[in-house]
Amino acid sequence: MIYCLTGTLLEKTLDNVVIDVQGVGFSLAVPSTVQGVLPAPGEKCTLYTYLSVKEDALDLYGFADKAEQKAFKTLISVSGVGPKAGLSILSVLSPQKIALAVTTGDYKAFTAANGVGPKVAQRIVLELKGKFSNDDVAGGVTMADVQRTAVSTGSVSQAISALIALGYNQSQAALAVAKLDADQDVQALIKQALKLLAGGKI
Repeated sequence: MIYCLTGTLLEKTLDNVVIDVQGVGFSLAVPSTVQGVLPAPGEKCTLYTYLSVKEDALDLYGFADKAEQKAFKTLISVSGVGPKAGLSILSVLSPQKIALAVTTGDYKAFTAANGVGPKVAQRIVLELKGKFSNDDVAGGVTMADVQRTAVSTGSVSQAISALIALGYNQSQAALAVAKLDADQDVQALIKQALKLLAGGKI
């Protein structure tokens, strides 16, 4: 397997890049988010890769970092999720947000990706439960924190429901409340969670 490629960036479009590695040009399909981390054509870059081998084709996929590469491999392990859907999901969700959506059961987050319907989204959440570790969530919040928050009752669940009603998705709401002291009343939880969300800390 080709783990990564380092070379000169020759071309880049929204969903494809070409890297020259010692005179050989490699064409890689990429999620749209990769564009933001690539240098200008003519400069050196590194992309982490996944090689898909089929009877009639060898397709190479490129990612900005190891976390994206790992998330892609995890996504395409789900039945019915191919490389195209994997790239589509990574174009709208970061690896951390994918981990959160799976942990909190927020299948609707995946339907934001082009070509991913509710049935496939639900299958992703179902098949990937327990596949992510603490390292997959950023910000000092562990998977256990998010899981506890996602299934909790009382003030915490009321606060999450209120945040969802205010337009935040289930993953954002659960992560924000997971960062707070759960012994507070509903109003205090909502107020502090809104500050975190408004401050761009989630």
